[in-house]
Amino acid sequence: MRQKCGLLLSDGSRFDGQLIGAPFKSSGELVFTTGMVGYSEAITDPSYFGQILCFTYPLIGNYGVPEASADSADPIPPGYESKKAQAAAVIVSIDSPETYHWNSFQSLDSWLKDQGVPGIVGLDTRHLVHMIRSTPNLLGRVIPDEPTGKRYEHCKLISSSDTAFFDPGMNSILPEVSVKERVVVGSGPTKIGLIDCGVKWNIVRQLVEFGCQVEVLPWDTDLDTVECDGWMISNGPGDPTRTGNLRERIEKLLTEDRPILGICLGHQILSLAAGATTKRMLYGHRSHNQPVYQVGTRQGSITTQNHGYVVEENSLPEGWEPWFRNVNDQTNEGIKHKTKPFRSVQFHPEASGGPRDTSWIIEQFVTEVRN
Repeated sequence: MRQKCGLLLSDGSRFDGQLIGAPFKSSGELVFTTGMVGYSEAITDPSYFGQILCFTYPLIGNYGVPEASADSADPIPPGYESKKAQAAAVIVSIDSPETYHWNSFQSLDSWLKDQGVPGIVGLDTRHLVHMIRSTPNLLGRVIPDEPTGKRYEHCKLISSSDTAFFDPGMNSILPEVSVKERVVVGSGPTKIGLIDCGVKWNIVRQLVEFGCQVEVLPWDTDLDTVECDGWMISNGPGDPTRTGNLRERIEKLLTEDRPILGICLGHQILSLAAGATTKRMLYGHRSHNQPVYQVGTRQGSITTQNHGYVVEENSLPEGWEPWFRNVNDQTNEGIKHKTKPFRSVQFHPEASGGPRDTSWIIEQFVTEVRN
């Protein structure tokens, strides 16, 4: 029989369900995703570091977790976006104790145990999403009845206090999600320098598929030491203003002519380097069904998003212009330079999981680098 597990929120609310995964205490920002599939990709996405991930789809885990084959040429095989689980905890309405898929080797429950991630099953996830969308920056603590450890136990940023709430937006967390050493993937003639702020590995996969050699760089790399034809600034978690001197190093790249593409956090950092400003949103954009449109056209796309910060469009300096906007609230979703090959998007064109409406952006970037 599963032990009881509580969820205590920063507004004082408490919910009780049953534990799945590891019997660990955990704390983080409460967010949600609307994906019906792609739960292993979401949980291993570094953008969810320090976040308690609530799945809105009522049944999660029915196709299990895919096997991470050691024989794969891909360092991180499909089904995973990094080498380990990144989310602080997960919440599902109903989990599936049995799995039905030819590539499943483990249930969600047992995989979460192995990854040291606590989860709660049996909560009203629909109600939780309403709370997330109406309570600014809602934080939570996961409290099993019989805890045996703590999530992120070795992370010095997270307080050991049982009463503290961890807010990833108030900490510099890039060192927790970026690679520690340079990694080269692929062997194509086009060389991309990818600044890893918490990269989703499907970005790397797509660049390799387009014939690129990708050098994945630690976030604090001296960029003067990198030989490449174009730059990509990856997605990642946290506040773009809490990224050390990365903004200044990107600002130096803007004096050159090599193409640059920023994605999600990378979009925000590029905007700061250009001279724009960012601010924290009240509720953020979460989900696999965020509509955006290309400015100046009637071209709309459905996108995957998970971010709590936005570029203030009215702060864009001369020479820059908006590229995409959000259909729902008209916030900025992308920028581009008017004359140089610099651009960025707030959403995830690499998908995995989620819609692939904007996958052309990465292909267009590679073409631009080659030209």
